[in-house]
Amino acid sequence: MDADVTDSAGTPADPDHPAGDTPQGRSQEEPAPEGEAPEDRASEDRASEDGAPEGEASEGGATRDEAPDADTPDSDAPDAGAPQDSGTPQGAGAAGVQTWADHPKDGSASRRKRPWLRWAALGASFLVLVSAGAGWWLYKKLDGNITTDTSAAAELKVYEKERPTPVVMDAQNILLIGSDSRAGENSEYGRDDGGSQRSDTTILLHLAADRKSATAVSLPRDLMAEIPSCRTGDDKETRKRFAQFNSAFELGGTACTIRTVERMTGIRIDHHMVVDFNGFKEMVDAVDGVEICLPKPIDDKDAHLDLPAGRQTLNGEEALGYVRARKTLGDGSDTERMERQQQFLGALVNKMQSNGVLLNPTRLYPVLDAATKSLTTDPGLDSLRDLYDLVRSMRDVPTEQVQFLTVPRQPYRLDRNRDELVEPDAGELFKQLREDKPVAVVPADELKDAEKDGGGNDEGDDGKPDGTGSESPTPTPTYSGSSAADDLCEQ
Repeated sequence: MDADVTDSAGTPADPDHPAGDTPQGRSQEEPAPEGEAPEDRASEDRASEDGAPEGEASEGGATRDEAPDADTPDSDAPDAGAPQDSGTPQGAGAAGVQTWADHPKDGSASRRKRPWLRWAALGASFLVLVSAGAGWWLYKKLDGNITTDTSAAAELKVYEKERPTPVVMDAQNILLIGSDSRAGENSEYGRDDGGSQRSDTTILLHLAADRKSATAVSLPRDLMAEIPSCRTGDDKETRKRFAQFNSAFELGGTACTIRTVERMTGIRIDHHMVVDFNGFKEMVDAVDGVEICLPKPIDDKDAHLDLPAGRQTLNGEEALGYVRARKTLGDGSDTERMERQQQFLGALVNKMQSNGVLLNPTRLYPVLDAATKSLTTDPGLDSLRDLYDLVRSMRDVPTEQVQFLTVPRQPYRLDRNRDELVEPDAGELFKQLREDKPVAVVPADELKDAEKDGGGNDEGDDGKPDGTGSESPTPTPTYSGSSAADDLCEQ
């Protein structure tokens, strides 16, 4: 091997190839023996034809001075990436490397960096996969919490021909039902009498087609109403009757309640939600309590409430007692209880919007978890995406345009412990909602003062003084109520 090295420095082994034209790498190997592979000889010939004199640049841009010293094959090469004693011509041996100049000058640095880049990419990919997996698990968990009311949907389909036709397609009318069932976790709030339940609270929520306003109308539980013939849980059929409104839920469940409301209002109910006591309580706790204002102290042993007057932040248990208490607060009527419920719901909406709950996933998750665990809804709202789309459509509604009121009612003439609708006021309200027209809501005392000052103007009962009625030929009806923006302590 040493003899061949000296030949490359002295007299060329092949007289047809001067020493200066010897291909790089041939100085370190013996002449190809007989029987040499054709591709090796072809490589050598190509290298010979492209060889460059010492001091001149080769085709790849490198000079002979940049190559390892041919006379010292055992010395360390300047480039850590140079092949050592491979016996392969450097111009053709390594895949993708044509000459020494083709090796990156900072090759060793690049190789030192590449493992870190690979690990960083792998770490990022792992985090993405973990996040996606966790997100998917949370989505499926919340989605699975929701109970779908397929029986109500099936029964409503049977009575489709008698149901109202939607007037404004993009508007949404959702019936919210607060169940007073004592079954399961709700047993601590009273005796479970065989699973029977009544709608303790029923609210018709109208979302305007442009999503710039939301109107929630409470329907008194004691309101006398026409209840149609309904199918019971044991597949029997009840008779048509004129009875207390909340008995519809006890007789025929959600479908019977929906049909009763549609018959009363002429409004097509698009969706419904049933929420129980426990779910309401957990939702309040999920937003860290809701602030209210009490004009007087409350000491109600039945509701487990002992609160001073003024501003109070109620937790879930206290909030449930506050909205359900009846006999020891105010005049003990269901009307006052509905007003408290409306004011509390307004404060809850305000808390969720002002504190960014709807825009903060970490704060929104416990609210959704509490809501979905206690929620029973129709198939059109039984997925998390459906509920999210609904909430998202409402999150930009100004709090002053989230309005609460009770349908115009008065004591029933045959039983003062029951209610009846006040006409034509109730009919006008239902017409406005049905046609997606605006409704004005003001506090009760302001409405009474306006009515006194107005003296019953001919423009309609819009709450304005006589002679200053609305210029519009169809003035906006005004009703007693509240909005989510109201501060009860300032009234």
